[in-house]
Amino acid sequence: MKLRDRVAVVTGAAGGIGRGVALALARRGCHLALADVDAAGLGTTAAEAEALGVRASRHALDVTDRVAVAALPAAVREAHGRIDVLVNNAGVALGGTFEQVSEADFDWLMAINFDAVVRMTRAFLPLLHVSDDARIVNISSVYGLVSPPGQTAYSASKFAVRGFSNALRHELDGTRIGVTVVHPGGVATAIARSARAPAGVAPEEIALRRAASEKMLRMPPARAGEIIVRAVERRRARVLVGGDAVVVALIERLAPVRYWRLLGRMLPR
Repeated sequence: MKLRDRVAVVTGAAGGIGRGVALALARRGCHLALADVDAAGLGTTAAEAEALGVRASRHALDVTDRVAVAALPAAVREAHGRIDVLVNNAGVALGGTFEQVSEADFDWLMAINFDAVVRMTRAFLPLLHVSDDARIVNISSVYGLVSPPGQTAYSASKFAVRGFSNALRHELDGTRIGVTVVHPGGVATAIARSARAPAGVAPEEIALRRAASEKMLRMPPARAGEIIVRAVERRRARVLVGGDAVVVALIERLAPVRYWRLLGRMLPR
């Protein structure tokens, strides 16, 4: 897929993988519609993209706001005239077992990590169908391949993104829209530090969990962004980002039921 002079919408673009993907697209001459709730981070990403010679519109967006999401395609079309790539990247984390996590927190995470992916896709599909070559890129996780204890909500959301993406790809077969689902491993973003913690868990235990998780987050987001955009160029259906994601996928394939006996020794609980 040739990305020069195309237009991509990227959610969660203020930092982390979203910024990495946005700047990788910009280096290829792809214009950007950047969306996030973090206005300051959004401005930084836009400025870096514009320094690479592309147009970068900024859109303050809460992906759980149905009205705002429904209005975004018109704003992007007004700013850029077209849309060719949709990157559904915005996401949050929530630690704790199913019994520890409240219903409200579980619903909060699903609204951002999964419902927003569906809503954004529905909103932008009409514009994507107009493109002569379009792609939807949905960011799942290595926890959309395996389900560790203490990640019930997060894993459920990322498996949902994976299933939605795969079924949508089959439904769009024969059209000009391709679908890529991405499974990042340990990318050095702020997701562990900003993860919501369940009520009733001691602060010391939360700090230990976060520290253990952060040790696994090693790949620079810029590197992850390059891997993802290169996969878009090659029209890849599935992308494993990082050697850890490759290992996890292999172990899950070899032991689809008992994989945690091996992975439990490698990954933080």
